[in-house]
Amino acid sequence: MSVNAKLVKELREKTGAGMMDCKKALVEVDGDLDKAVDFLREKGISQAAKKADRVAAEGLAKIKIDGNTAAIVEVNSETDFVAKNEQFITLIDDILELLIKEKPVALDDVLALKSGDKTLNDSINEVVAKIGEKISLRRFVVIEKTDEESFGGYIHMGGRIAALSVLKGIDDEAARDIAMHVAANDPRYINKDDVPNSELEHEKEVLKQQASNEGKPENIIEKMVQGRLNKFLEEICLDDQDFVKDPDQKVKKYLAAKGLEVKNFVRYEVGEGMEKRQENFAEEVQAQMKK
Repeated sequence: MSVNAKLVKELREKTGAGMMDCKKALVEVDGDLDKAVDFLREKGISQAAKKADRVAAEGLAKIKIDGNTAAIVEVNSETDFVAKNEQFITLIDDILELLIKEKPVALDDVLALKSGDKTLNDSINEVVAKIGEKISLRRFVVIEKTDEESFGGYIHMGGRIAALSVLKGIDDEAARDIAMHVAANDPRYINKDDVPNSELEHEKEVLKQQASNEGKPENIIEKMVQGRLNKFLEEICLDDQDFVKDPDQKVKKYLAAKGLEVKNFVRYEVGEGMEKRQENFAEEVQAQMKK
């Protein structure tokens, strides 16, 4: 059947799909607009499945704070071009809205959340169909605080790194400063008490071997190991790090002067720990032209 241009335009505006895809969908369903939307969604799910083996190690990390609830999320794409795409950014904002509203715990629970008549998984697949890249929700955390605590959020490099802090005490500016420090210095624990014994013992063994390889006598090794272990703890523990805005004092001292202390923090760096695909832009363009 023939399809008029007005209907094609309406479907395109409704779905964001390409003109030829919209025309084909309408032909397949005899001009029924609602069925055409479903057809494109199903097609998008099919396309998303074909992209499942691709590496998505780019993307964005974002934060939303709403009253006593905050959420931080990392959503991945295949290229950094997509990270600047308006539809991709809107998708992340929608995910954050759902996280704040529903407060899920597991990743599977998030994908099953509904906004209107669609699940989040449906929404992700629709964006995959429009953009043409694999998109994946990698990780998230939802945190709640009391009225006597403060949230701080900081985004670095346009969403390459996101950090969220929770302080005991009310000082939003200080909380943001701590989030900025976390983004810059990448601590792993709040203080020494949080470091697992297994990690401490492992580090001790490594340091002992280092000192032994340097030919140090046994009576010196123990002191060297303790000194280096203390240095290691200063590097990985937030409280003991030099405060990024005032390196002459430790984070704990900066906060104590304000009657504050760190309760929790989360730091996401996009793609950390993931194997990234090596891009050849010329080959990518040629591949797209063949489609």
